[in-house]
Amino acid sequence: MYIYNVTTQISHQIHDAWVAWMKAKHIPEVMAKGCFTKFQFVRLLEVDESESVTYATQYYAESKADYNRYVAIHAAALREDALKEWGNQTIGFRSLMQIMQ
Repeated sequence: MYIYNVTTQISHQIHDAWVAWMKAKHIPEVMAKGCFTKFQFVRLLEVDESESVTYATQYYAESKADYNRYVAIHAAALREDALKEWGNQTIGFRSLMQIMQ
């Protein structure tokens, strides 16, 4: 199983609106693509929040092929939607992890 992790720093000015948007719009849209089986939306603790708040959204894919399908077909449009909505008020990075059991 794979975890597609998106870590995002959010400016304090948009924090509440961004969290609501993630819960009501963005995460449901990502999950509706059928590439991931579950997700976690978490706030990072014990980090400097003087300038921003940090969240991680983790999407679980059964296979690398499912993740690759998401990246190839859906990711660019969803990233563009986020950019249009929030502009430069967020900073994010993405990583792919494999669960080792």
